Amino acid sequence: MSRYSIVSLLRNSLSYHQNWQRAWRSPEPKKRYKIIIVGGGGHGLATAYYLAKECGITDVAVIEKGWLGGGNTGRNTTIVRSNYLWDESAAIYDHAMDLWKGLSQELNYNVMYSPRGVLHLAHSVSDMQEIWRRGNAIHHNNIASEFLDPEQVKGMVPFMQMEGRYPVMGALLQKAGGTARHDAVAWGYARAASALGVDIIQETEVTGFDIKNGEVQGVRTSRGDIACERVGVVAAGHSSVVAEMAGLRLPLESFPLQALVSEPIKPVVDTVIMSNGVHAYISQSDKGELVIGASSDAYNSYSQRGSFDIIEDTLQAICELYPQFSRMRMLRQWGGIVDVTVDRSPIISKTDVKNLFFNCGWGTGGFKCTPGSGHVFAHSLAKGEMHPIAAPFSIDRFHSGALVDEGAASAVAH
Repeated sequence: MSRYSIVSLLRNSLSYHQNWQRAWRSPEPKKRYKIIIVGGGGHGLATAYYLAKECGITDVAVIEKGWLGGGNTGRNTTIVRSNYLWDESAAIYDHAMDLWKGLSQELNYNVMYSPRGVLHLAHSVSDMQEIWRRGNAIHHNNIASEFLDPEQVKGMVPFMQMEGRYPVMGALLQKAGGTARHDAVAWGYARAASALGVDIIQETEVTGFDIKNGEVQGVRTSRGDIACERVGVVAAGHSSVVAEMAGLRLPLESFPLQALVSEPIKPVVDTVIMSNGVHAYISQSDKGELVIGASSDAYNSYSQRGSFDIIEDTLQAICELYPQFSRMRMLRQWGGIVDVTVDRSPIISKTDVKNLFFNCGWGTGGFKCTPGSGHVFAHSLAKGEMHPIAAPFSIDRFHSGALVDEGAASAVAH
């Protein structure tokens, strides 16, 4: 496509880039749709795209309270990986990894997927036991990974402090893991879905549901009521708030998750380095910024602001492991709102309200599964029955006890 060629760039520069063709349509909402998606983040847009592309359902509206990618999709550290312990988790995250590999070609939009590898460090005997257990489990799920000894880790990251407060005893490496550009993922799915006929409706808040005889009939919005046959809610940190509108109580807690980036420097970190023991992880963006993240905050909140205590705690560990970064200046900080389940695995499920489906509870791991989540949720919405990969993540597991406990298994669910 020549829409973004060098000729187009030069031509549009003459008008101060005010005349570019819109990447996606912004139509007025219709009175009725076959399927409505509540939430215009990566998962919601991916769901809409696969509904149109693979399920042949184009009578779809994506309703977003703010702007596309303004929530967690644009507020994460862009890491993608699939090295999870349990079979159910491995299935959905590796399904996403398969889609990540060809996503730029699929969408004709560069999502900047970079399989630079994800390195999980071990600093103690218990850390080593965890990565051995998880590494052997994912090997049985045909997910390629390898164990590294301290010398191999030092060879990959020469500037790492191997001794001292956080001695590096080994690591687990998934070479197919890496990063992708969060904004580009949202924009790519939005453009592709819109081209297939999906209506993307921004700056429109869902204020309630029209439910009759236990079945959803449509949604109430700040721009009027819209009827539909089926609703899929993909509202991330606000999923429990949306569920309350339908009289449902989801087993979710919402926490801020903070991250920050440094001033840009020359390339130095050519992989993603994660540390479960100290819970600090780092990568380098294509602009040269060090992208740094940690655990979610310890309190429930819907705040999207950063805080100095998180900066201090996170950078303390970063500077211990990578002393050469101690003189770096931080450029900006942000927070997202993560919706967390008790087993740190998502909810992809029907509900007690007929034809009302929820895709939520991704906690701190949602971005990495964007294509896989959208793909299986689209097929679930199209058929009215859960996709086999999504089935283990039913809300019913919290009654049956069939939890997919990645939090306990891996110590961290990032």
